[in-house]
Formats: sequence, C-alpha cells, structure tokens
Amino acid sequence: MNDFRPFQYRARRLSCDGVDLTKIADQFGTPAYVYSAEQIRYRFGLYQKNFASVPHTICYAVKANSSLAILRMLAAEGAGFDIVSGGELERVQRASKAAVKRVVFSGVGKQVWEIDAGLRAGVLLFNAESEAEVELLAERAAAARKAANIALRVNPDVFAETHPYISTGLREHKFGIDIRVARRVYKAAAKSKWLHPVGVSVHIGSQIRSVDPFGAAAARVASLVKQLRKDGIDIRYVDCGGGLGVEYHQHNFDPAAAVRDYANAVMKATAGLDVRLLLEPGRFIVGQAGALLTRVLYVKKNGKKKFVIVDGGMNDLIRPSLYHAHHEIVPVRQGTKKTETVDVVGPVCESGDFFARDRTMAAVAPGELVALLDAGAYGTVLSSNYNTRSRPPEVMVDGGKARLVRRRETIREMLAGESF
Repeated sequence: MNDFRPFQYRARRLSCDGVDLTKIADQFGTPAYVYSAEQIRYRFGLYQKNFASVPHTICYAVKANSSLAILRMLAAEGAGFDIVSGGELERVQRASKAAVKRVVFSGVGKQVWEIDAGLRAGVLLFNAESEAEVELLAERAAAARKAANIALRVNPDVFAETHPYISTGLREHKFGIDIRVARRVYKAAAKSKWLHPVGVSVHIGSQIRSVDPFGAAAARVASLVKQLRKDGIDIRYVDCGGGLGVEYHQHNFDPAAAVRDYANAVMKATAGLDVRLLLEPGRFIVGQAGALLTRVLYVKKNGKKKFVIVDGGMNDLIRPSLYHAHHEIVPVRQGTKKTETVDVVGPVCESGDFFARDRTMAAVAPGELVALLDAGAYGTVLSSNYNTRSRPPEVMVDGGKARLVRRRETIREMLAGESF
C-alpha cells in the first residue's frame, strides 16, 4: 500500500511535503489553507493509470476546489473539467484556454447567459437535467447558430450510502431526468438540428466509499446506451460522474486500491460499449491534499466543558457545522502525550461555530498552531465573509517551496462593492 500522505511530522513539527507549517504560519498568517501539489498530481495520476486501457477523460469537478493554481496544474496534467456555473467556466478559461474543449457543463439550473457562454467557449458537452433545459439549449444554440453536444443526466434510482445533502441518485432528488423517460427525451432532442445528443451522464452522489453503487449505476446507463443506439442515436460518451469518497477518520486508507476497485467496477459495467468515459473526481483529488492551519487564541472552561478557541471559524471551514463532518485536528508542534477532551470552536458569533465537539486530542495552549486535516475539498469554496471576516489565503507547496496562490482578503475588498 502506498502510505504517502502530505502532512507528516518531521523533527516534531508538522510539515507539508517537508515544509514546516510553522514557517508557513509565520509568513502568511492564520487561518490559512495549505495544499500539497504533489498529492494532487498523485491522486490525478491514479485515475489516469487505472483507466488507461479505455478511452477516457478525467474531468476534475471544479466545485470541490476552484483555485486557479489547482486548475492550471491539473490542466497541465491533461485534465478536463466538470463545471456547474458560468463562473466556474470563467475560472477554467483563465487557467487554461485549451482545456475548455475538455469541459462538461453540468448543473440543474443553468441560466441563459451561462448556456450562451458555454456555446461561445465551445465546451465538450452540456449535461442537461430537465426537458425544459433541453428545449432552452436548442433555443440558445439556434440563436448562436452553433449546435450543442448534449447528454442527459439520468437519474438511475440507485441508493448510495452517504450524507443526505450529497446523495443525488434517487427519484426524489432534484437532479437529473428519470431514466425511465430518458429514451423519449433523447428521441425528441435528436429531431432538433441544433442539438447533438451524443452522451449519457449519471452522478449518484458524493463521498461514496463502496464501489457497488457506481457499478450498478453504470450498468443501468449501459443498458440505456444500447437502447438509444437501436433508436439511431449515436452515443459516444458515457459520463460516470464522480463521488468516490475519502477517509476522514483513518489515515491507513489506500487511495490506489480505492481507484483500482472503482475503475474495475465502472469498466466492467461499460465493457463493449465503444464509448469515451468521462470521470468527474473532485474531493478524491484534492480533499486529503489540503489542511486548514489555525492558531489557538484561548483555552477556557464553562462548567465541565473545556473549549479550545482558535482564530479559524465556520466562515473558513463550514463542513463540521453544515454536515457534522469530521476533520482530524492535530498540533503543529508535537509536545507531550497528554490528551484532553475539548470542543474546538472559532470566534464567529454562533453556537454552531465549531470544528469538533467532545473531541479527545493532544493538549494545546494559547499561541500554538493546530491543523485541520483533509480540508482541501469544500473548504475555501464554501468560505464566506460572515461576521465581516476575511476569507483566508491559500498556500501551495510544490517542490519543497511554499508560495501564495491566493492572498488574504482585506476588509477594503469586502466593502468595495457596497454603496450607501
């Protein structure tokens, strides 16, 4: 098993690919996000290696972490991108104009200007999620005098055991088109001279750690592809979505085995279809490549409860508050082996502003640094200015050097768009 992890102790100091996090905090302040470029490339490479035997494009899910530095790095590795907004399209265009041709445009609520932007850019594929969207795509394509390649995101009604907020594959969810009516919708789309129905798309959720649901969903899509070809519809792409999970609790997780098993399940279900597979990993690529670095402000007791108050808050990393998500919290400096049970909380004026409750962890004191691990996905992209707090900087460690890829937001920048 490859047990490579980017955040490890060296000389009793937590480092990212050998760079001491203490030095990063001294240079860039806290709270701050820190990313390992090496880990991101490694995770992306696992997908490339395991799908090498079939035509494929790895379309990184931009929503997981949309840092321009990460997008540019992945584009250089040959990645395509899965986007869900016009803003994400603009990010890809700024990161790599060439990569736009490898973009799939997903999203349940595309607006006219976003569709028009996708048509102008020449994205590879629009993943349509309703009959009304298919009609709008035809209308906008006709107005632009430019045919649109489309896939229907079908809902296979496959249950994936994950958090209800990130499960998307059942009929009661807002996403996709019921697979039972998809054939009719494809036939209607094929009649339009401005639509080229060339793909089928599926995405059943996020943070899924069993490969069985992926295989089941891909098998249902494969069956649909065969039916559509009988109808004379030339399906050339199968978009299998993303959703492969990571392990937030145990760090003996083997990412290589996870991708191998996932790839085997998907390729087995789609064997013989003669299509290009589109894969949309997001969290798996960047989640464990990042950490939120924060400093202890105070330690206090209220009755029997002990609180560690840090300078990072729910506006910086909302996952614990929103999903009750678990992130390991470790001291940057290894001290004694003493542990204590505490709530780790931030300065935001909300009782919901917490990173951990009743967590047994290494004892820390005011002024010390702690790191919240596995925070590379759905961290900074979900950050906000709640309590008029600046969003944190992002630091990339690459080749043994740390560089700032997004500076800390200033209060002046936060207020710049307002008037009175």
